[in-house]
Amino acid sequence: MDSLITAAGRALMAGDPLGALNRVALRDDAPALALRGIAMAQLGDLDRAKTLLRRATRAFGAKEAVARARCSVAEAEIALVSRDLSWPAKALDTARVTLEAHGDRVNAAYARYLGARRLLLLGRLDDAEHTLAGLDPTPFPTALSAAHELVVAGIAIRRLRTKMARAALARAESAARHAGIAALTAEVESAGNVLNTPAARLIEQDGERLLLLEEVEALLASQALVVDACRHVVRDPDTTVSLATRPVLFALARLLGEAWPGDVPRGTLIAQAFRTRFADESHRARLRVEVGRLRAELGMLAEVSATKRGFKLVPHGARKVVVLARPIEDQHGDVLALLSDGEPWSSSALALALGVSQRTVQRALDSLATAGKVQSFGRGRARRWLTPPVPGFTTTLLLPAPLPAG
Repeated sequence: MDSLITAAGRALMAGDPLGALNRVALRDDAPALALRGIAMAQLGDLDRAKTLLRRATRAFGAKEAVARARCSVAEAEIALVSRDLSWPAKALDTARVTLEAHGDRVNAAYARYLGARRLLLLGRLDDAEHTLAGLDPTPFPTALSAAHELVVAGIAIRRLRTKMARAALARAESAARHAGIAALTAEVESAGNVLNTPAARLIEQDGERLLLLEEVEALLASQALVVDACRHVVRDPDTTVSLATRPVLFALARLLGEAWPGDVPRGTLIAQAFRTRFADESHRARLRVEVGRLRAELGMLAEVSATKRGFKLVPHGARKVVVLARPIEDQHGDVLALLSDGEPWSSSALALALGVSQRTVQRALDSLATAGKVQSFGRGRARRWLTPPVPGFTTTLLLPAPLPAG
């Protein structure tokens, strides 16, 4: 490999894409095409970067398996940054296996890291942890060590393990500082802000207040019965009852939780849970049926008792009931939570991450766009959606993640 290629590669590792382009901008050989593609990706021209990397892959030829694998890893990173979650993960796995077989441990580790980040975006936390389990970041370059710790922190944040997250972010900050890459340092700082901004509202007998993620973690570990309006579950430290697919039952549970230890009049329950202004005998009959269903769902956690005016929630044992709500109540909060990372998402990637149909996501995006909360650019398959982060709040509790077993 000639001196210009070596110098360009070092410039890219130091986060200096313009320095790399100064050395290889006029060259069309395979190594130069690959370096130019990576440089363009660092500068944000992702379409041009993909074109250059694909040209480089073809130019390297079948005998240069390691170089082609490195191009595949670079293309996978571009797909991840552009939130193209449908990019074939098998291609990244194939590239990683090739790199491991040829002793390129650093790029193989980076391929594993990219796979873990994709799984994290999809809310597949167990799979992301398994992907990272075989990696020891100690011998890797500082930039890769920082990236590794960011994924570890991301998993810990989504699992509400804030002490583990802070430790990983401290390691990531140290590695990023030693790497001297401004963009990486900014990414670490942005991740750290999640732990220092309100994540939820606590609604209880004494009123409301905002909670940090650490406080949410402590609340969920306490003996309180929590009606969680972020994940649409009712839980205590030992049992979780999901009502995510039972919106009427969850609405009733939330109303009863907000009123605890008092009761809620039947008329209020009918009006708010059934979304109607006029109640007749059919609505009162339906309320009795839905309350019976709620009793069955919450049987291990609490009783729903009838009163003269309506119903009240009576938790098993001497403990309080609280409601955990979003900092800002907003329709389609799960879509906004994914868009709040500041990256442009396609509707297909949003649907894949949320586990719903693309048409459902498109309806949500159209509604949010009408309200001025999201913007789009591009057309057809190239259309992307984005929104600025909600100032002063973190949307961590709205991101897709597996619920604890009940």
